[in-house]
Formats: sequence, structure tokens, C-alpha cells
Amino acid sequence: MARIVLGGDDLDGFGAGAFTDHYVKLMLPPADAPYAPPFDPEAVKAELPRDRWPRVRTYTVREFDAARRLLTIDFVVHGDTGVAGPWARRARPGDRLQLMGPGGAYAPDPDADWHLMVGDPSVLPAIAASLPRIPAGVPVIVLAEVDGPEDEIELTSPGALDLRWVPHGPGALVRAVRDLAFPDGRGQFFVHGEAAAVRAVRTHLLAERGVDREALSVSGYWKQTRTEEEWREDKAEWLRQAELDVAAAAR
Repeated sequence: MARIVLGGDDLDGFGAGAFTDHYVKLMLPPADAPYAPPFDPEAVKAELPRDRWPRVRTYTVREFDAARRLLTIDFVVHGDTGVAGPWARRARPGDRLQLMGPGGAYAPDPDADWHLMVGDPSVLPAIAASLPRIPAGVPVIVLAEVDGPEDEIELTSPGALDLRWVPHGPGALVRAVRDLAFPDGRGQFFVHGEAAAVRAVRTHLLAERGVDREALSVSGYWKQTRTEEEWREDKAEWLRQAELDVAAAAR
């Protein structure tokens, strides 16, 4: 993880706070682009070929301090692979970053009897931002898939936190959820991360556990072997197939 803190007057009025999964769309010019932030995206698209357009990448708002106008974003960095990770690794004070947002839809329900949060390293910032909103003493189970101890981060909550690191592997997250004994009462579920894993967990929760859809926040943040642009094109079909999975499993 690389933590970048952004500041400046342009963050005046930035609307993060209501949700704990707030996200922003970073707009990153290619390395050899003839422009830099701030820029007009529509003008760039009108004047330059597609391979010179900014790359759009979605990242969770880890924290926003409105009084000090400070926006914190945690990046998963895989060396020189990808677009935003290498930018974060090279970032220095004074660098500028253009973004859109925030968006968001989830916050822990204070009336839920217990919570389950499931994801991989890409979801840890959202989980870390959500855990402080769990009421004191309320059970919250976190199943986080990681490659190894180097991916584990400190997570705390006023709730009764049960943190379980799940070794990465095919089907690891869905097996961890299947093996989990749910606490009594009404749960709330936050399931995000790699699309195939999220789809499998979603099917299990809806078709086999009978979870109320209204209690489930679910999204594929990314998809194995696909860029974010390609994944955005896949999402509608992914959701259609995910619904077919639920129908088939419920028979």
C-alpha cells in the first residue's frame, strides 16, 4: 500500500462523509501526453487520439478532512504494473492529480445486529473507513483475502471485531464465507473486490443463505486479466450472469 494525501483549495466543498465507501475517479494522463492537470477532458478527447486520453481509475476515499481540505487515498502498488499504482509510487509533494467525485452508496447500518465485510487488498481502504462506524460492541466479521502477511494492515473498530486473513487462492473467499457460522439477528453485508470472487460470494449469500438483497452491498471493483476500461464494458453482462447464477443455485 502507498498512501497519498492530497490537499488544496480545489477540495473546498468536496462532498465525502455520508458514506464509508466513497470513491473518486482519478484521471491520469499517459506518460507522454502533451497535457497535464488541470485539463479539460472533453477538449482532450476532441483533439487527441484515444491512446492519448487520460486513463480513468477508481479509488476509495480512505479519509477526508474537510476542515483542513485533505483527501487521503491508499493505493495498492504492484511494481510498475498498472496505471495508478506507478503514479502513486512516483508521487512527490507538489504533484497535481485530477479527479472526479465523490460517489458512494454504503455505510454501516447502526440498527443491524451484526456485520460481515468481505474483500481483497483493493477493498481494505473501504473496510478500514467503515469499521469506525460500527457501533460499540456490535459484532463485525472481516474476511480479507491477501497474498501474505505483507498485505495485512492494522484494522480497528468500536465493534466486536473478528478479523480473519484469508490466504489467496481459487475460491478462497467463498469457502471462508461458506464455513462461517453467522451470528443471530439481522446482518448487513459488504462484499467487494475481484469480480469472480464477488460473484461467487454473492450467489452463496443470496441463494444458499437467503440474505435479503436490501442488506447486501456488492460490487466487483476489478476483474482478473481486464483493465478498468474493459471491466466497465463487462459489468452489465457480469450482473446478468450473476443473476442467472443465483436463479440456478436457488432451484
